[in-house]
Amino acid sequence: MKKSRRTFMITIACVASGVALSRVAFADEARVSEADSTSLALAYKADATKVDKAKYAKYAAGQACSNCTFYQGKSNDAFAPCPMFGGKQVAAKGWCSAYNKKA
Repeated sequence: MKKSRRTFMITIACVASGVALSRVAFADEARVSEADSTSLALAYKADATKVDKAKYAKYAAGQACSNCTFYQGKSNDAFAPCPMFGGKQVAAKGWCSAYNKKA
């Protein structure tokens, strides 16, 4: 009986560790890459201060994903989903040409 319980507990611990690690890996995969085709089309930058202001005249200092109507997170979340990118997570400090200031 002890061997079965010990085996069960070790198995549960391994499964729980695997699930936790897969969630961390999935969270990174769910983030938008600047090299993604949608990112390129929308001129997404993970850091809004790196936006080419000459090329994107619509950009103004202070604009960031965290204060855009499409940002689906709280204002203090570092990353949150955005429907412009199929629900993938964008950086709160990021910017794209679909920016629309929250009311």
